[in-house]
Amino acid sequence: MPIIEISSLAHPGVEIFSTLTEAQLRNRIEPDKGIFIAESPKVIHVALDAGYEPLALLCEKRHITGDAAEILHRCGDIPVYTGERGILAELTGYTLTRGVLCAMRRPLPLSIDQVCRDARRIVVIDGVVDTTNIGAIFRSAAALGIDAVLLTPRSCDPLNRRAVRVSMGSVFLLPWTWLDSPIATLRQFGFRTVAMALRDNSVSIDYPALREEPRLAIIMGTEGEGLDAPVIDDADYVVRIPMYHGVDSLNVAAASAVAFWELRKR
Repeated sequence: MPIIEISSLAHPGVEIFSTLTEAQLRNRIEPDKGIFIAESPKVIHVALDAGYEPLALLCEKRHITGDAAEILHRCGDIPVYTGERGILAELTGYTLTRGVLCAMRRPLPLSIDQVCRDARRIVVIDGVVDTTNIGAIFRSAAALGIDAVLLTPRSCDPLNRRAVRVSMGSVFLLPWTWLDSPIATLRQFGFRTVAMALRDNSVSIDYPALREEPRLAIIMGTEGEGLDAPVIDDADYVVRIPMYHGVDSLNVAAASAVAFWELRKR
């Protein structure tokens, strides 16, 4: 494994950690050449366990024989760029979490059929653009029994660096893909749709019929505007989480955790 010490922000090869934007890393034009960045040893280990391909590492010099040692051993013959904390922070624009970044090959998108075929509970993330919320929703989904995740094109990329870190690697544990067709098309896979929304006709999340449904698609919208009216109108159920003390709603990440637990497979 070549260990390359850098002293310049222009060192060849480090541009994937510095000058490329998230959109450039994603590379929609050539999906088979897309890259994402995993941050911190724990997250990188989860990605490697899930079969993701490492391409290069950026590591603080002091971690080569410390926190990153096992990762270097697992990653095989890929370049390892290293340097002091200051130069790496200047290079990336932020202080590295526990001193390690790993550039990894972005997998080709799964089909809707691959994601939905064996699932009983899925979440549809509709128009959520905050990376922290995306990561938290994935973490709750993995922990609380959701089988798969679909995202509408207006939503944030789950392989955004911050979303990956907030999820603690949970984005690697669940099948997910983009839903380019109307949410109603999920009915062809046997799903009843659940719009999480505050409406006069909303039923409580502990509504007994929900527990009996063999397949549910739980639709979560943005924290500010919520779900669009047509999405709510077309849902099989409109569901609310009961609130107290005059609080009208929860953050979408917190609401998703409540919904996943209450609507879990029985």
